[in-house]
Amino acid sequence: MNKTELIRFTAEKTGVSQKDADKIISAAIDTIVEELASGGKVQLVGFGAFEIKERAARIGRNPQTKQAIEIPASRTPVFKAGKRLKEAVV
Repeated sequence: MNKTELIRFTAEKTGVSQKDADKIISAAIDTIVEELASGGKVQLVGFGAFEIKERAARIGRNPQTKQAIEIPASRTPVFKAGKRLKEAVV
C-alpha cells in the first residue's frame, strides 16, 4: 500500500473527503518526523513506537581493498512494533 491508497482507504473508513484525509495523514507524518528530529519518541499504544537510535563511531573494512575505514557516529530512526500489531501479523 502506498500513501495514495492509504489516503483513499482512510477517507472511505472515516467518511471524510480524500483531500481532508490527505491533510490529516500528512500532518501526522510531519508531526512524527519533527518529534524524532528533535530527539523525542512517538508511542502509539498497541501499534508501536518510533524512536531514534544512536550508533557509535566504528572502524569498518572496505570489502574490495580490505582497507580500514572510519564509519562516523550517526542517528537512525527505528520502529518497534506493539503487542497488538505483532499479534495481528502472526
